[in-house]
Order: sequence, then C-alpha cells, then structure tokens
Amino acid sequence: MNAQSYGSEARWKEILFFSAILTVFISCIGLLGLSMLSAEKRTKEIGIRKVLGASAGRIVAILSSDFLKLVVVSLVISIPVAWIAANKWLENFPYRVELGWWLFASAGLLVILVALITISFQSIKAALANPVKSLRTE
Repeated sequence: MNAQSYGSEARWKEILFFSAILTVFISCIGLLGLSMLSAEKRTKEIGIRKVLGASAGRIVAILSSDFLKLVVVSLVISIPVAWIAANKWLENFPYRVELGWWLFASAGLLVILVALITISFQSIKAALANPVKSLRTE
C-alpha cells in the first residue's frame, strides 16, 4: 500500500535527478565557454598585469571574481524560489519534513565550488601563459 502511494514520487525523483545532472553539465559547459571567452578578450590585460608583477593567483582571482558575482546573484534569486516551491510541495504530505537553512547553504556552497572548479581551469591556463606572446601582437 505504502509503496503504491509513493510510486509516482519515486518516478519523479528519478526524472528530477537525471534532469538536474544534465542541467549542471550543460551549465558547466556554458560557464567554461564564458570563461574561455573572457580570458581570450582579456589576454592583453593579463599579459600587462603579469609583466608588472602580478602573481598567477591574483590573475586567477581577478578572472574568477566576475563569474562568482553572477553565481551569488543567481543563488540569491533561486534559494527563496526553491524554498517556496519545496514548502508548497511538502504541504501535501501527512508527515512533513522541515527544511533547514543548512540544506540551502550546503547547496549554495556546492554550486560555488562547482563554478570555481569550472572557471579555474581556464583561469589558471590564462594566468600561466607567456605574457610576451599576448603582448607581441600589438
């Protein structure tokens, strides 16, 4: 009886799980493309900063900060929407589970970590590039 009443929830769980994985993968590809475009557009700036003595870590921080601001803005928008949607969905069950703040905080930290990992590949590559090659084309 219990398995039958929650069978549709189990199917939705599988559908949402695979949809979430696909969404995260597509988002990471888009974020990687944007970071590649940003690093390519700022090649001369990175070269000048390196010639003037900027460390690779500082260049990575400069390139990553723009994207992290966007990720934080998206979290500020999405966390209240997710909280409202989850509460509305849980209202239909006789035995409710309370949603804690730690659930959304851990999800936000995970999103920031995935974004940092995605961005860092291109940022480190741009920071370690030879500045002479980027400045020679001028």
